Amino acid sequence: MKFSGFTATDFNVFKINGLEPRMDALIDRIRPKLEWLGNHFSEELSIMLGQEMYPHIAKHARRTVNPPNDTWVAFSSNRRGYKMVPHFQIGLWETHLFVWYAVIYEAPMKTEIGQALKTNIESIQQIIPSNFVWSIDHMKPDATMHSELKIEDFASMFERLQTVKKSEILCGIQIPRDKAVEMSGNELVNVIHDVFVQLLPLYKMN
Repeated sequence: MKFSGFTATDFNVFKINGLEPRMDALIDRIRPKLEWLGNHFSEELSIMLGQEMYPHIAKHARRTVNPPNDTWVAFSSNRRGYKMVPHFQIGLWETHLFVWYAVIYEAPMKTEIGQALKTNIESIQQIIPSNFVWSIDHMKPDATMHSELKIEDFASMFERLQTVKKSEILCGIQIPRDKAVEMSGNELVNVIHDVFVQLLPLYKMN
């Protein structure tokens, strides 16, 4: 299979009512593309980081009633999962495509990561591109532009990661669906590659 990018029909999967119908469409339409991206970028990230990185495609297996509002493939150094460790993600909401570096609430070493990020605030301000965004909740689609954040905003996010049990931190890009559907598979792969390169310093601060 050649990766052809994402279409309006892919994004519209999240408009389908009902858990089973939406999951059937997601598995049929989106999951093969996530599998391709998973295979491709697990190899690329393994080379970039000098360690084996494994792809993990969201299965949404715990859901019994509510259909998923987003889906993704994650990349981590743990063969068995990704939620407990810092990781990367590529995925879709109905409104946009996202590419993240993520530390989510299940990660037990959030205190240490938060301390490392806070120590490197000035460096982070410089190395992360202005058009990247930050989020503190992977369950919500909204995020804040890097260029809009001040030192005290970063300090607050990184302190929260150390002290709040359910805290998270994500950094990366969001591509609006209208723009994403216009991009070829090759264009999208190149953009994702560049984003991961820009996010590597955050991952290495762990």
